[in-house]
Amino acid sequence: MSAVLQPGRLPGDGPAAEPVDPVAAAGLRLALRRFARNRLAVVGLAVVVLFFLFCFVGPLLYSTDQIHTTLTEVNLAPSGSHLLGTDAVGHDELGRLMYGGKVSLVVGLAAGVLATVIGTLWGAAAGYAGGWVDAAMMRVVDAGIAIPALFILLVVSAISTPGVLGLIVILGLVSWLVPSRLVRAETLTLKNRDYVHTLRAIGGTHTRAVGRHILPNSVSTIVVAATFQVADAILLVAYVSYLGLGLQPPKTDWGGMLSAGLTATYSGRWWLILPPGLAVILVVCAFNAIGDGLRDAFDVRGRR
Repeated sequence: MSAVLQPGRLPGDGPAAEPVDPVAAAGLRLALRRFARNRLAVVGLAVVVLFFLFCFVGPLLYSTDQIHTTLTEVNLAPSGSHLLGTDAVGHDELGRLMYGGKVSLVVGLAAGVLATVIGTLWGAAAGYAGGWVDAAMMRVVDAGIAIPALFILLVVSAISTPGVLGLIVILGLVSWLVPSRLVRAETLTLKNRDYVHTLRAIGGTHTRAVGRHILPNSVSTIVVAATFQVADAILLVAYVSYLGLGLQPPKTDWGGMLSAGLTATYSGRWWLILPPGLAVILVVCAFNAIGDGLRDAFDVRGRR
């Protein structure tokens, strides 16, 4: 049987490309335009990009030793050789800001993505199943939300000394509760749509309904939740490290730098606490601005 050719195609041509949904493409372009009109969100995106360049590309241009101590260069004020001075063991503060920022960004981003993935799967399963399964799964979420995440982090950090991977896993396991509630609410709405009922009527499986229809149509909620989770994870890492229960020296992050430089401020060594403090504030505010911009961009009710 001869194959039916699409208009404008020859028999020797390769397989036809997957057609692009014009409605989805138009919606994506509209969302991008709405995001671009949000100046605060654009500034937040620029700040995040600049900090990623600063932390990951900066060490290639400004190389420093963040492992060995240099006792002859302790607590030096900013100068030409050390642009942000040195700390109590002689580490260059600008290089340490890059190193600590790399750890904070990696842990925050990975933990935020992990929390969003766990919360998405849990919320989608609970919302789609409904009934007593939904009630039991969401009671687990309610019980988890009742326990402060910072308290759990402090208990775990007091029992053991987590590394970077340990912090990512711990933060992901205590931060997935809010995304699960958001995705569950979206799933409760989407599972009653006609295309989901049609799929089930023609024999489609529950997995296909969730994976091909419900989750793709929840992308806007998932992306916005992930953005806020990254900001929360960076703050939680800073909290734990500030209390001295985070990464152990010579490893550090912005919270650890704040903890190490707290007592030095009374001696006038402002460069040990002001740069990491500003970095935490700017990055967290930037991610929150991006989340607000994405929420407005994907909000169908606000489109004209």
